[in-house]
Amino acid sequence: MAEKSRAVELDSQRPLMPRVGHFPAKIKNVIFMFMAGGPSQLELFEPKPLLNEYHNQVPPASFMEGRRFAFLKPDAKLLGSQRKFAQYGQCGMSLSELLPHHRKIVDDVCWMRGMATDVFNHGPAKLFMNCGFQTPGRPSLGAWVTYGLGSESQDLPGFVVLQSGPRGPRGGSTLWSSGFLPTGFQGVPFRSGSNPILHLNNPPGIDRQMQGDFTRTLAQLNHLQGEVTNDPEIMTRTQAYETAFAMQMSAPELSRIEEESQQTLDDYGVEEGKPSYARNCLLARRLVERGVRFVQLYHTNWDHHGGSENLEGALEEVCRDVDRASAALVQDLKQRGLLEETLVIWGGEFGRTPMGETRATIGRDHHVDAFTMWMAGGGVKPGYIHGATDELGFGPVEGRVHVHDLHATVLHLLGLDHKRLTYRFQGRDFRLTDVHGQLVPEILT
Repeated sequence: MAEKSRAVELDSQRPLMPRVGHFPAKIKNVIFMFMAGGPSQLELFEPKPLLNEYHNQVPPASFMEGRRFAFLKPDAKLLGSQRKFAQYGQCGMSLSELLPHHRKIVDDVCWMRGMATDVFNHGPAKLFMNCGFQTPGRPSLGAWVTYGLGSESQDLPGFVVLQSGPRGPRGGSTLWSSGFLPTGFQGVPFRSGSNPILHLNNPPGIDRQMQGDFTRTLAQLNHLQGEVTNDPEIMTRTQAYETAFAMQMSAPELSRIEEESQQTLDDYGVEEGKPSYARNCLLARRLVERGVRFVQLYHTNWDHHGGSENLEGALEEVCRDVDRASAALVQDLKQRGLLEETLVIWGGEFGRTPMGETRATIGRDHHVDAFTMWMAGGGVKPGYIHGATDELGFGPVEGRVHVHDLHATVLHLLGLDHKRLTYRFQGRDFRLTDVHGQLVPEILT
């Protein structure tokens, strides 16, 4: 008999208090490094000799049947990769010359080469990867996780968002929205630098004692109002004031990453006083150390159609931005004993096509049928390559993992059943992952 869905029981005074899941968890925290724009698996993770051999030829009709692309013209030709690949580690994972630091973690990572999604335009595809649905209004993965489990941090948000790159990701704050969940579960963006939260300090003439008195009095008034209206946003408001009060002490200490050893700063590639993806990776480690449940990093721009955003200099630059720090984060967590309880995810909203797209220069279009992501941490097989694509890179021939399957597996590692974690909204039970999403048992320990 199928188990019934279980709505989360929230403490009206502490909606983010830690809660147990449906079954024992393998991990406590998640760090999702989101490569906004769609990294090219064909330049980074998947050498295709046959694709190089048939470079500049029209692909066979059988490979094109039923496929959708965002910008490609009907006469688009196959594009071989100019990147040099080699195999590394005991697992023999192929990596290109663009990711030299990833070679250090090949045997710590589970490589998923058969990823697939449903949506081929950036904004909707980012929403789909983050929220399981392609239009705004649904809660993000981080919001569902904090709704289901709360947070072990009492003086920082349970869900923190860090951004780097030339601009923000398409989709903006909807990517870390709480949707129809209470707004206390949405992601809280932190700015780079020594002052991560705006307006956190008290105005002149207001000391900490006065601020504390105000916060406690307001909480009492909100509690009385909540008993009358039973509005969950009132407890969210109370939690927000209390967290902000606590962060006046915790946020400045969190941001003092210059107190880390010089070796650690060098490992990540952090430059003093310079906001960067490297700085955000180190900050992510410090956040999970302090009990933050879900940390999401966004780095742009991986959208290499051709022109200024190309498969040459632009791709090399963005790889330099993330390669060292991504590997350092996994190594740092492992060295500190934190990788066993943390899941690290790396990937974008989709991949890139085997065909070239001609603009000012040649790039690749969006590809939803096959791309690569990786995960590392508790409950995931290290040094394991899951899935394979056909000889030209059009689609998986084994080990296909749909976005909903990824979500189901992440929730499972956290001790949550994706078919039972629900929220009743407008008379219906909603969940993050479509009920057809399945666990990927092959990648689990």
